[in-house]
Amino acid sequence: MGHLEPPTVLRRAPAARHRVRRAAALLAAAVLALAPLTAGAGPAGADGTPAAPPAPIGPVNYVVAVDESGSIQPDEMAQEKDAALRIALGDVSPASTVAVLGFASSNTPDQHAVDVVCPPTALDTAGRDNLGGCAGQLRGRQQSEGWDTDFPAAVSQAVSLLTTNTDPTTPRVLFLLTDGKLDVPNSPQYGDQAHRQQNAQQALVTELQHAADAKVQVRPLGFGSDADQNELNLMAASGYQNGCVDLPDAKPRATLVPDSAAVGAALQTAFAAAHCLQSTTGTSGHPPVDLSVRISPLATVGSIVVDKGDPAVTATYYDPQGHQITGTGDAYGSHFELAGQGQSVESLRITDPAPGTWRIHLDAPDGHRGQLATVSVLWHGELRSSITMDPPSPAAGAPVTVTVRLQTRDGFAVTDQQDLQQLGITAQLTGDGFSPVPIPLTDAVPGTRNGSFTGKVTVPTGATGRLNVTETLTSPGLTADQDRAEGSMVAPPVNLLSAALTPPTGSAHPGDHLTATLAVHNGDQVPHTLALRAEDLAGGLLTPSPAQVTVAPGSSPVFRIALLVGSRVAFGRQLDGGSARLGGKLVVLDTTDQGRPLADPSIALTVTPRPSFVQQYQWYLLAGALLLTALLLAATAVFRHGAISRRPVGLVLVLRDAEGQEVVRRAARNGPHGWFEFDILEPRSPFPQIVNRTGGAYRVQRHRDGGAVLEERGRPGGRVLPGQPVALANGLALDLAESRSAAPPPIDTDEGLL
Repeated sequence: MGHLEPPTVLRRAPAARHRVRRAAALLAAAVLALAPLTAGAGPAGADGTPAAPPAPIGPVNYVVAVDESGSIQPDEMAQEKDAALRIALGDVSPASTVAVLGFASSNTPDQHAVDVVCPPTALDTAGRDNLGGCAGQLRGRQQSEGWDTDFPAAVSQAVSLLTTNTDPTTPRVLFLLTDGKLDVPNSPQYGDQAHRQQNAQQALVTELQHAADAKVQVRPLGFGSDADQNELNLMAASGYQNGCVDLPDAKPRATLVPDSAAVGAALQTAFAAAHCLQSTTGTSGHPPVDLSVRISPLATVGSIVVDKGDPAVTATYYDPQGHQITGTGDAYGSHFELAGQGQSVESLRITDPAPGTWRIHLDAPDGHRGQLATVSVLWHGELRSSITMDPPSPAAGAPVTVTVRLQTRDGFAVTDQQDLQQLGITAQLTGDGFSPVPIPLTDAVPGTRNGSFTGKVTVPTGATGRLNVTETLTSPGLTADQDRAEGSMVAPPVNLLSAALTPPTGSAHPGDHLTATLAVHNGDQVPHTLALRAEDLAGGLLTPSPAQVTVAPGSSPVFRIALLVGSRVAFGRQLDGGSARLGGKLVVLDTTDQGRPLADPSIALTVTPRPSFVQQYQWYLLAGALLLTALLLAATAVFRHGAISRRPVGLVLVLRDAEGQEVVRRAARNGPHGWFEFDILEPRSPFPQIVNRTGGAYRVQRHRDGGAVLEERGRPGGRVLPGQPVALANGLALDLAESRSAAPPPIDTDEGLL
């Protein structure tokens, strides 16, 4: 136990005091964020079927001790109420309890160093309602009430609450929030004035030893320049040290927060470590704004907590696929519980959350957009593994390479490094005829945490019969493999049967039929029956067929094994993000020889959704569309060319009398629809005229083979060639005289003489 040196006594400023109140509020929010976190479906068993769901996260008993020394401002009181609200909105396991203490000092007989603001309260529905009211009683002390800092009294009261009528197997955690140092110059219970500080230091050592003996973790959080990091470190190191997992990040530690902006992240990290949860901080901003936070594919349960800063701010939640979450209930493969709408803090608790980036849209009316809003998520997940050995059945005294690949509980590979940073992994080789041999595992790619670990070990020469690779994963916030075993057998002195299985790689779609190649050599004198199956992934994702083959003695056949990729339904939401990488492995077992493994290659398939008809044939459709466009353009050009070539402009109409003498000539012009329409005026007079008239008795346009087409209303048209007049009524005839102009005149449909 370390010795606490007497620190220099300093008085805290109100600004630092405000940060402590804010810290209390945010810590309460962390407690609130958790639901009765029951994980979803378990990992696949050896036969590919899902295992039973894991047990819910166990309860934790907490005490939050808040330093009340000094004065409290009105805005600080508002933060206290905010803390109460966060507690009321929380959804920790109903078996957990939370107590809230306020502490300062006891300088006269009528003063109390510690106020039990909220007694230990079970976090069921009624308990959360009670916490929402009582936590608001936190207050700043006046000098007449004792406004120094008595750490020993706070620790003593917290340990008493955590050990009275409680289950000793339930984790016990004390969060101690302070912005100062041990400071009891006016507390007579610590002796005379000259020795009070030293006596208080010794009392603190004693109380922390009591905490350690009672298995109470102490997690101090200090704020501002007055907090003593060394003192806080010794307090954390003096309490109970065992965390939920045996990893450095799970051990109690002191956190020193330099300013109020960092309080939220620091408290969330500390709370997550105490409860062995994963913590992810999202973005922040002033409404109206879109905030975002990532939920890991390993998460089975989680709670998104939105600190809006103002009750008038509204929050709308969208999952990674853009689905809007409208409230409590089941939707899109998840269960949702929404709480706190209309308050300054609200939370969305999710069972089986969709992995990826969640979007939270915040909006607010004018006058309520000044508070910074933040979002975070606390979550618990599951991590599984798939173990392969090369060779699958090694001989005694032979080296073997062991590879461990991490994956989700459904058998999909884990490749995102940010999910694997706090991971511990150990392995050993056990079996008949020798003592356990440790297997040193390292990242398969040195310096990169990519979800694959490898190590080499030599099978002891005394090994006989069965072999097992036993692997253990540890990680805070994750239910990981404990003593995961991969069974094998020692190869016989003369190996008469061998097999090599080559699985397909690359990409596939749901419902695809793929092919693996199985090459076998049987040098034995008896037939051997081999079984094939997919292991370490959920049933229905990949199915080999046939599941069994027989190899005749003295033969070396090559089998083509069909692999059926599961349906889109079998993959659930795994393909919502565009692709999923299958984990697990294919195994070949010799059932004739007690199921001895012959081959166990890992599966390396990336499955993507089957493209739609348009996506699948888009290039053909694009080529067809381009061809059709070209044909339409060509047809339009031909039509336009034909229409232009038939325009009557340039034709000269010649009207002749019965003797064939020219009476009048007029140049035609463009008219409606490419026709020159006209009438013959005064056809019986010596001087008949050709009059351009829309809807006239006659119309003319060019013929595609030369000359013109003349139509008379109500009669079929006929061709007119120059020098070959066509008879009209009243002894008249129409002839042509060709004379194109360089610039065709515009269409003119006005009636009048030409």
